[in-house]
Amino acid sequence: EVQLVESGGGLVQAGGSLRLSCAASGVSLDDYGIGWFRQAPGKGREGAECISIMIDGFTSVADSVKGRFTISGDNAEGTVYLEMSSLKPEDTAVYYCAARWRGYGSSWDGYEYDYWGQGTQVTVSS
Repeated sequence: EVQLVESGGGLVQAGGSLRLSCAASGVSLDDYGIGWFRQAPGKGREGAECISIMIDGFTSVADSVKGRFTISGDNAEGTVYLEMSSLKPEDTAVYYCAARWRGYGSSWDGYEYDYWGQGTQVTVSS
């Protein structure tokens, strides 16, 4: 059974930092790319904003978080991290990680991901 479990969310003041973790089981990060998404209130999960991807050693972050968020991973541990700094109130969302088979290449489209975690809430107060 494939499971992705996010953790590390919480309440933080603007300007603060958080580190989210995505622990994968039932899939190998050697075979799957990981995307981090965030869902603002009122939007569906698959339509969530993709903010960072990691696949085959390639990493990228969206312009909206560039310079503030960093993705990294430990394939041996099966965990992908999202380091978030200089947080802003508009970063408030439910954050999800999702897995996509590497043979399909990278994607910023949530509809193209195979597996999703349950999400973790990040709230940034002003």
